[in-house]
This record gives sequence, structure tokens and C-alpha cells, in this order.
Amino acid sequence: MTNGAAAPFFFTANKERRTVKRPSGNLYSIYAMLLAVFMFALMDTTMKLLSARYPALQVAALRAICSLPLIALYVAWRGAFAGIFRVRWPMHLLRAGLGILMLALFAFGLQKLSLAEAYSIFFIAPALITALSVLLLRERVDLARWLAIGVGLIGVLVVLRPSGAGFLTVGGLAVLGSAACYAVSAITVRVLSRTDRSEHTVFWLMVLIAIGAGALAAPDWVPMSARDIPILCGLAVSGFIGQLAITEAFSRGEASSVAPFEYSALAWGVGLDWLLWRALPDSYTLLGAAIIIGSGLYLIRHEKEHVEAEHP
Repeated sequence: MTNGAAAPFFFTANKERRTVKRPSGNLYSIYAMLLAVFMFALMDTTMKLLSARYPALQVAALRAICSLPLIALYVAWRGAFAGIFRVRWPMHLLRAGLGILMLALFAFGLQKLSLAEAYSIFFIAPALITALSVLLLRERVDLARWLAIGVGLIGVLVVLRPSGAGFLTVGGLAVLGSAACYAVSAITVRVLSRTDRSEHTVFWLMVLIAIGAGALAAPDWVPMSARDIPILCGLAVSGFIGQLAITEAFSRGEASSVAPFEYSALAWGVGLDWLLWRALPDSYTLLGAAIIIGSGLYLIRHEKEHVEAEHP
């Protein structure tokens, strides 16, 4: 899921190099994080509404297409169009492929699951990022963090309930696959941030997803209805504000203090599920989410670098 002046859609916050913040700084950042998470929940709600009427790949394409105008304006405002073609294309193409798969799987999962159920499974992403950092970046992870990763995976099993009594379905597995794509994408962010400007990374990601997902969705493209225009506008604006807010949060506050509030997404998900669909999570979902969140909080507190990719 960059430095303090980073563009939307990803950041890297290094705790070891960060100066000590006053409590007021962290409090401001926490408010910004809560706003970001709320905006992302609204964005995911629009994706869920769209996924009920359109194929998952088309929803993925719409996510990117709707975001592009605001992203282009942001890049222009930052004066970052200079040198925009001088990037590491193989890495950007890899991220685009991961982004298409992540968004399509998440949209498909939202067709089958409530927001709360989808979030509960997706919360495993920090554990996957830590594990993949060992495999792909040769980072060292101590036994305690490996145990935390294992506990997080147990939480996913509780949510999925593989006994067959729960929702070990293609929807649940799709969200789990989306979380895995997100984790790999976050690793590529860490690599790209060493050479490419964050604005370029954001811009080309959305351009390539729009082209790639649009081409893949074209054979089964469903004509858009005029009644969905407000939903598409909401998708673009909520996602853009959310990414600005999350960048602001991590640029002004300590990652260890701010990142845990990402888990407030579950509260927003439960509220929106009840408001729009009169659905509430069952006890297994809440128990599994609690286990996964506990694992994630431990990993956040003990990581050297907090990394995120674009939010699905």
C-alpha cells in the first residue's frame, strides 16, 4: 500500500529515521487516518454497488479510469510531468498486472461477501508483506514475528471456516488472493521508491490498469447506465481524498501510532453493511478479525518500515 511529500496511492514511513513527534502531531495524523479509512470504505461501497451490475474486470477498469483525471491534476500540481517516461518499465508493468488482478479479485469478492467479511480477510495483508519481505528482499524476521504471521493465518481460517460451515467460497478466496496481490505490490513499491518518483508510480499504475483491465473487460463490457454516474463520481472522489488523507497521516505522524487505525475499516464496514444491506457479521467473522488485527498490530509495532500499495 514514500517520503513525507509523497503522492497518493502509496507511502513508505521509516520509523527509525523519523524525529520524535509531539502528541498533537500524532493526534492530527490519527484524525487524517480515520478520514482516509472512512473514504476508502465509501470507495469500497461504490465498488460493491457497481460489482452487483457489472463484471469484476469492468469494475477494476472503472476504478482506474475514474481516478485518472484527479491523478493527472495532482501530478500537474506537483510539477511532476517532467521525466515521467524515465521510469523502470518492467517494475511498472508488474505492478499494473498485480493491480488489475487485485482489483478484479476484490470486486468479485464484494459480489459475494459483505464489506465486513471482505475487510476481515484482507487484514492479513500486513502479515503477508512481512513474510514476502523475507523471501523477496532477504530481510530478517525474528521468531516472534513469524509466530504473529502464523496467528494471523489462523485468524483467516477462522473467518473462512474451511470446515464447510462458513464461507470458504470463491468470494472469500478471491479476497484472500487480492490481499496476496496487494502484499506483492507493496514490496514492489519499496523497490521502486529507490529510483522512481512517487507521482510517476501512481500515474503509470492507473494508466496501465485502465488500459489493461479495459482491454480484458472489453469482450464482456456492459453498457453503463446514467444512474451510475453519481456512483462513479463517488468512486473517484472518495478514493482520491482517501489517498491524500493517508499520505498526510503518515507524513506528519509516527507510523507505529498511525497505522493501527487502519483497522477502523472494520467498524466502517459493519456500519455501511447495516445501513445499506441490513447485514451484520457473525461471531466467527468478528473472532477471526480480532485475531488477524491482533497479529497485524504486533507486526506494525515491530516493523522497521511501514509500506502500503494502492488501496483496492
